[in-house]
Amino acid sequence: MSVAAFAYIQRWRYWLLAIAAIAITIVLSACQPQTLKSQAARIPQLVISTVADPKTFNYALNNSAQNVFPFTFDGLVDEHGITAEIVPSLAESWQISDDKKHVTFTLREGLKWSDGQPLTADDVLFTYKDIYFNEAIPTNVRDSFRIGTKKQLPDVRKLDDRRIEFILPEPSSPFLRATNAKILPAHRLRQTVFTKGSDGNPKFLSTWGTDTNPAEIVTNGPYTIESYASSQRVVYRRNPYYWRKGAQGETLPYIERIIWQVVENSDGRMLRFRSGDLDMAGLRPEDFSLLKREEQRSKFKILNGGPTSGTTFIAFNLNRAANASGKPFVDPIKSRWFNIKAFRQAVAYALDRQSIIDSLLRGIGELQNSPISVQSPYFLSPQQGLKVYEHNPQKAKELLLGAGFKYDAKGQLLDSDGNRVRFTLLLPAASKTAQVMGTQMQQDLKQIGIQLDLNPVDFNVLVENIGARNWECYFLSYTGGVEPNDGANYWTSSGTSHDFNQGPNVGAPPIKNWVVSDWEQEIDRLYVAGAREYDENKRKQIYADFQRIVQDQVPLIHLVTPTALSAIRDRVKGVQFSGLDTRGSLWNVYELKVTDNS
Repeated sequence: MSVAAFAYIQRWRYWLLAIAAIAITIVLSACQPQTLKSQAARIPQLVISTVADPKTFNYALNNSAQNVFPFTFDGLVDEHGITAEIVPSLAESWQISDDKKHVTFTLREGLKWSDGQPLTADDVLFTYKDIYFNEAIPTNVRDSFRIGTKKQLPDVRKLDDRRIEFILPEPSSPFLRATNAKILPAHRLRQTVFTKGSDGNPKFLSTWGTDTNPAEIVTNGPYTIESYASSQRVVYRRNPYYWRKGAQGETLPYIERIIWQVVENSDGRMLRFRSGDLDMAGLRPEDFSLLKREEQRSKFKILNGGPTSGTTFIAFNLNRAANASGKPFVDPIKSRWFNIKAFRQAVAYALDRQSIIDSLLRGIGELQNSPISVQSPYFLSPQQGLKVYEHNPQKAKELLLGAGFKYDAKGQLLDSDGNRVRFTLLLPAASKTAQVMGTQMQQDLKQIGIQLDLNPVDFNVLVENIGARNWECYFLSYTGGVEPNDGANYWTSSGTSHDFNQGPNVGAPPIKNWVVSDWEQEIDRLYVAGAREYDENKRKQIYADFQRIVQDQVPLIHLVTPTALSAIRDRVKGVQFSGLDTRGSLWNVYELKVTDNS
């Protein structure tokens, strides 16, 4: 499992508060080891952990890395966890027309939901037409399907019980990968979409919350939800109607039950792994040297997956808008600082990122300079001309002075009106590493006269603050993938997760005086062009231009890329591990086995 949080956020598609801080390392653990060992002696099971409760059981409404969906739902296609190749899932095949505007999927024969009901093209039609493409449903999934400058959505129609056709307004090279979005059950959810609650919104928006009886959650993935206890655990049970079969025709998955504990303390989880209570653990750099010495004696192996997929960064709130009452989301004084490019660049030069790698990551990582994962063929390296912010406090001071800032006798940075430059960094309280990194950044900025205040908060609180635009600067890590367009909902100005300058959202209170900058509009144009283009060399040039803009404007300051390390007990068989796998060591959970339950 990687140093980034365990998440199946559809790769970059959501880029949501998708998200896990670099040190929110999700590892496998148990709250009651002896009880769980006794249970495991009777049935094959794994015990895993997360840093926070799931926020919803409704996939369309999810915006959190800590979610149940890697275990419970499948889409038409999937991505291979090692190669990122698009592979069949609920759809056994697909055809793309010569004009690339018609894509037809053929479902596997005999698909069923976990309640035994047939899964047909009606469910696919319902999922896309009535949920994802329904503007009354505020889902982040929709952004990945918007096509062209007009942000049009495809039409979708049922051809027969097993075939569904999407009609695109124009060719879209990322469209196929986007169809790994989960398919939802029409027979359980259709009525909630077309019935309104007392608030005038579809009842779907309050359906399948975490207060729902798990027995009501119908799934099509390898597992169902057996039980949920808030702040304690989610228990998954094997789906008896799961479509995958083993090499001998046996029903998958092999592991009967998964216990997913809510455990926030990384040190405690590591102690449990060392005591033998856990099957897996994503390793922090400080864990590696310690556990490496115990590898043979304690019957586990440490797997190196290479650079983690995704990005670790701090972001500035550039939003100059106000709420419906006219109150600015960001203090106007600080908003002026944040919206000066030289200020953002100065902060980037001030941060000693190499020191973070050398001291905090124990040398197990590399500098990060791009919003695109290093594994992607579209990644632009510094050697290819990408701008890099080496640690240079003097350069930072020169930029600030050139932008009208000044220093007082104490070396404190003031703006042109004499205001002390001071702002707050939100970061996840559960992440010890995030807080240590925050402390170093605090010290780095002090060297150029800026006071950085750290505000560690619960992960879900952090997510809520960002969604409400109630923040100045935040620190997080987002999972990544090979397709840049999967980040459209974050990087395009109309995206529902365009955090650093979030515009109006469907179903949310109106905002006033929202401004989209010229460079944001250019990113919008590049994303449209990249989606239209099928020539790989031309696509690479388009996304190279995108990366150059981001590194010049630095609405986000990219920090470091840690190495993905995971310790796996010898009793767990079938693990395939890579830094590209955003699901940790569990992307192929359906074929994992445990060989000793004693």
